[in-house]
Amino acid sequence: MQLKYRRVLLKVSGEALAADNGFGIDRKMLEDICSSIKDAVDMGVEIAVVVGGGNFWRGRSVVGMDRTTADHMGMLATVINALALQDALESKGVPTRVQTAIDMRRIAEPYIRGRAVRHLEKKRVVIFACGTGNPFFTTDTAAALRAAEIDAEAILLAKNVDAVYDSDPKINTNALKFDRISYMDILNRQLGVMDSTASTLCMDNNIPVIVFSIKEPVNIIKVLTGENIGTYIAKEV
Repeated sequence: MQLKYRRVLLKVSGEALAADNGFGIDRKMLEDICSSIKDAVDMGVEIAVVVGGGNFWRGRSVVGMDRTTADHMGMLATVINALALQDALESKGVPTRVQTAIDMRRIAEPYIRGRAVRHLEKKRVVIFACGTGNPFFTTDTAAALRAAEIDAEAILLAKNVDAVYDSDPKINTNALKFDRISYMDILNRQLGVMDSTASTLCMDNNIPVIVFSIKEPVNIIKVLTGENIGTYIAKEV
């Protein structure tokens, strides 16, 4: 199969790992996602992963809690998911490294850009946890930042929704699906694909984002081989 991308950053939300359970980690979904990642690695793709933590903790929904404390708790939730991904990948024979933006050497490497790139060159999957390591920044922003740092050719934004729409398709059955859309349109329309910081960072660094449904993990391979699924977001479309 012809590859469209050779180095990518895959953003997996915590909600995607929970599947229909709404909380925790669905084992089948975890295994299916990791099987697709393995297939991609076997094809020669260099993959880094940023994982969210919303399947365990969503601090912004907790009324009265200090935002910094809530965000730090969310960062720890991403470590749980990162270790789960690592374990599932390693069980399939895929070498991985977890790197955290907050120092916790007993269980993961600290994030060092040069080391992360070297791991990718050696065909290891690098899983980035703890977001950016700073409160007030989402894991979407972490994905944009890490993608820029490792010179990723694209961000694969795996979500529970299959594309970008002009309104919530769960509420509006007539919601318009976009096949392609620019970052400026995303920002001007205030579409909830990524937060504005992440969108701006991708736009400034000219990193395309492909939004697609993770409910069928084989979509990861479809995107990598250039199949036209989901929504393609770029600086100019």
